[in-house]
Order: sequence, then structure tokens, then C-alpha cells
Amino acid sequence: MSVLIIGGDKVKGIISRLYELGVTKHKHWDSRKNSTSHKRIPADTDAIILLTDFLKHNSMFQFKKEAKKKNIPYICSRRGISSVETKFNAFLQEHQKSLK
Repeated sequence: MSVLIIGGDKVKGIISRLYELGVTKHKHWDSRKNSTSHKRIPADTDAIILLTDFLKHNSMFQFKKEAKKKNIPYICSRRGISSVETKFNAFLQEHQKSLK
């Protein structure tokens, strides 16, 4: 599973935990630059994690809109590892149900 993480600066802990949960590939955009909001979601993205603590509202709206258009599931979470883990586990459970 390929995950795009948008927002936050220091996400090493989150990334290592996601790999323990089954993520095989990741990309991270820190969203510090305004140009980040103009990036397009890569085609090989299976899910998006939006770290709401460090993401401008307009950027979040744009990425959510594009994800919906491309039918890519997304998770909005605070930057804490436990928050991301809880939301990602819920996503995985829902994702497994839809595959059955």
C-alpha cells in the first residue's frame, strides 16, 4: 500500500508505525511552501493522510477535492502517532470490508 502524507515536518515516527501496519511505500509533502498546494496526487497513491495541525485550510480542501475526484481514500488526523494510528487502523478495517 502506497500512502501520501501531507503536512507536518517530523514524521519519521509516523512513517515507521505505518510500515508496521502494512504500508510498503510512502511520500511526504511538508506543505511549508505555497507550491505544495499546486502539486497533483501521484497516480500510485492508495491512501492520503492529511496532518491537520500543519496544513492550510485551502490546501486541505484542494487535496480532499482531488482525492474524491480520483476515488482515493483520505484520513484527516492530528500529527500525533496515536491519532494517526487510530484513524489508519479504522481505515484499514473499512478497506478490508469493502474488498470482501
